[in-house]
Amino acid sequence: MSNFVAIAIEIMNYNLPSHLSELPVYQKAMDIIMLSRSISTYLNHDLSHLNDDGTEDNDIYFSGDIVQQSSNLAPEIINVERENCRIKKHKHLESLERLTTKLYSNCRRLERSKSNGKDYLPLLRGEIRTFRKLKRHWMLTL
Repeated sequence: MSNFVAIAIEIMNYNLPSHLSELPVYQKAMDIIMLSRSISTYLNHDLSHLNDDGTEDNDIYFSGDIVQQSSNLAPEIINVERENCRIKKHKHLESLERLTTKLYSNCRRLERSKSNGKDYLPLLRGEIRTFRKLKRHWMLTL
């Protein structure tokens, strides 16, 4: 884990409500962050080479997108938990849904890439499906 990730997680944990780190949806979001970072690192190694015509592989951008989108899952969960206004809470939940949809579709795009790392993407998509199930259950408790 890089220092930046460790610091970001430490900051998030410092301001967390005490019960939040115990929530399965939050724990799964943290798993997805770590898995997407590992997959992206692996993919970047394969996709960073230039094509024969001197252009870069466009799929490399999707590998960065999965990291960015997965990194935003946990903060959105925190925002939902902290928010008292029902309308604002609903907006954070909509944002969480958009993030998971984009993350899932970017995984599908990366599976068509020219990298051996694409074999790990079904694992990430499975984790996203599990996250969605946990999110639906969590939303019923709000």
